[in-house]
Amino acid sequence: MDKPTQLIEFETMLLGRYSLASRRGLLRLDRSAYTLLCRLRGEGPMSIGQLSDALGLEASTLRRQTAAMMRDGLIERIPAPDGGMARRFRVTPEGEQRLDSDRADSVRALDDIMASWSPEDVATFAAYLERFNTDIERYHGRPWPRLTPSALDR
Repeated sequence: MDKPTQLIEFETMLLGRYSLASRRGLLRLDRSAYTLLCRLRGEGPMSIGQLSDALGLEASTLRRQTAAMMRDGLIERIPAPDGGMARRFRVTPEGEQRLDSDRADSVRALDDIMASWSPEDVATFAAYLERFNTDIERYHGRPWPRLTPSALDR
């Protein structure tokens, strides 16, 4: 590959296809539910319109995803705080528990995968990954709320 960005493109394609943790026989969140729960946890209750703007997804796609997540007890609909018509979605205790469980599984898998890395290499990689993601967010005009260290420790 002639350009480093060609290698980055290839490696990010591979990264996107890997699942960090698999819990055989246990129910895991699908990628869209995991993403929506993370966004709602980071920003608080959001309407379909707000989710559409934040995630760059069509409202119809989000309606299907949120309906499935409500059936699974992961999120619930609440009235808008201003009394308007647009209802918002918030994470239920079940959704919090499932998200925390999946996140903990992923962190354990990363700990195993990076066991031979020095703590400095892990920290450097994390910093570059955050920089890469924030630059992508800036490029698309869709920043993602960053979790506080205490929220990451859940």
